[in-house]
Amino acid sequence: MTSTRNLLARAARPASALAFALALTLPAQAAVPAVGDQPYPGTIAVKVDATNLSQQIFRMQMAIPVQPGPLTLLYPQWAPGNHGPNIPLTQLAGLKFSAGGKPVEWTRDPVNVYAFHVTVPEGATTLDAEYQFLSPLDGGQGRITMTDDILGVQWQSVLLYPAGYHARRITVQPSVVFPAGWQFASALEVQEKRGNEVRFKPHDLDTLVDSPIFAGRYFKRIDLAPGAKAPVMLNVVADNPESLEAKPEQIALHRAMVEQALKLFGSHHYKHYDFLFAISDEFGGIGREHHQSSENGVKLGYFTEWSKNEGGRELLPHEFVHSWNGKFRRPAGQDVPNFNTPLQNSLLWVYEGQTQFWGNVLAARSGLISMAHARESLAASAARYDNTQGRAWRAVQDTVNDPIINGRRPIGWGNWQRSEDYYVEGMLIWLDVDTRIRELSGDKRSLNDFARAFFGVEDGRVDALHYTFEDVVVALNKVQKFDWAPFLRTRLEGHGPGAPLDGLARAGWKLVYTDTPTDAVKAADERNKLTDLSYSLGFSVRQDGSVTGVIWDGVGFRAGLAANTTIIAVNNKAYKGEVLKAAIKAARDGKAPIELLVKKGNNLRTISLDYREGLRYPRLERIAGTKDRLEELFKPMK
Repeated sequence: MTSTRNLLARAARPASALAFALALTLPAQAAVPAVGDQPYPGTIAVKVDATNLSQQIFRMQMAIPVQPGPLTLLYPQWAPGNHGPNIPLTQLAGLKFSAGGKPVEWTRDPVNVYAFHVTVPEGATTLDAEYQFLSPLDGGQGRITMTDDILGVQWQSVLLYPAGYHARRITVQPSVVFPAGWQFASALEVQEKRGNEVRFKPHDLDTLVDSPIFAGRYFKRIDLAPGAKAPVMLNVVADNPESLEAKPEQIALHRAMVEQALKLFGSHHYKHYDFLFAISDEFGGIGREHHQSSENGVKLGYFTEWSKNEGGRELLPHEFVHSWNGKFRRPAGQDVPNFNTPLQNSLLWVYEGQTQFWGNVLAARSGLISMAHARESLAASAARYDNTQGRAWRAVQDTVNDPIINGRRPIGWGNWQRSEDYYVEGMLIWLDVDTRIRELSGDKRSLNDFARAFFGVEDGRVDALHYTFEDVVVALNKVQKFDWAPFLRTRLEGHGPGAPLDGLARAGWKLVYTDTPTDAVKAADERNKLTDLSYSLGFSVRQDGSVTGVIWDGVGFRAGLAANTTIIAVNNKAYKGEVLKAAIKAARDGKAPIELLVKKGNNLRTISLDYREGLRYPRLERIAGTKDRLEELFKPMK
């Protein structure tokens, strides 16, 4: 055996140094078969027992048709709709294989740890698997997917699949055992029911993973497109039966949203569409798109406290738009063969950015939100991105990589680091495109025409139709001749100064700041339980005094504040949001700075904020003598 000393001495020689370094830095190749396009022989059966509510454990059994010899099974890594490799492998447990009643050992691939290798014994035609999905018990472990009253089955979390095959060439027969008396909803079609077990029709793996299930003790189904050839259902589960009760006028607004979407795109790309909608303080919040359904989770009060929740009503239209944008029309980089192949996210500013645009527009056109709220929400978004200091070093185009880089984990300096800004800054870019089309065409055309021409093609087609950046540019030029490629690239790759707000100005509005918050800002502060002082002191404060959302190089930042600091007192008075606001007002006309007693860890200190500009909140103001194109944009289509 070569000693460590001899090995290091050999590595010191020039000829051997490179080989030694390569041996340390280059891992062995994963022994995982390359993906082919041949069909997987036979139908895989997967059974999910979702009845262990008290411990929140899903138990699985699989029966996999096999032939003797080596077989590699994969646990999905890349979650569709999350845009990154963020399916937690740690929640897969208790994995056991058997054939003919006898155990079959497995080994994990040392490079691709999501791959499990087995050797199927001679004479075996079926490989049986048993394992559990240990769903999170609290929010620190991940999103809660099972409570005493609601559960969600996301297939990428509860199944394995054979490597070497395209997901669309693998057929799976799924079944679920639900708690007694519970009802469920899914885009999957039922084949048969046996007591509490529901067997669904066989589907290819792509379609199965794209078809989650919500189930609940308290359940209500609402038809949002009565008489439509392709039904649209709002399937509601909740913590209690009272939260299911929607008033007729509330249902009418959701139906108007569906109607406005169909008028916008002039097509549908689903056989039937199911909103899976959870209203709960326990079940994890979510907004995730699927081709013929969507997962949506909000806090209690969606229907019962309707007047307080206007700011959350863009969720359903956003996810519905994804049936056209992101699922039917998909970026070419999202055309991957299975759930362990990396996605390319370069066009997420179309996939998510334009969906953000249309989700907000449809919410306004349908009346789910008022036109005033739509403007106030737009002002808040414009201000946030106009004050994003991180654009000085990082363009919005680079933020499409955040789901891969960060996996939606918390960050300490979001204003400087940036995150998934392609959503809302992408929306601002598409407002710029819309108003530019309107201006150039004398208001005869708009982004409405692009939506119909690009997403509304091949009515009834469900299979994905992929696109490139060049396809987007060509489609825009068919709507309105213009040099769109540099127009888009400048906004995507530029560094400002400030956010892309030309679209606002062209719409006849400008971003201003006043000392009075809009109703949307007040509602957001109440909903988030904080005091937002981003555009005055440069940070927000939660009800307990903890600092959050510090603006890089803002007033608070320059005084040394960070998101691990708590404000104890303001000018010798115990902290409350109103006390701090009063101090800001007083400092405007006074000479003394604002004194904050703050705590970091076990240390207390006093800092001074020499700020004199008063409270500042964003809102939109009309530009005199201009056409109001926002009103045209938010007006319902006839």
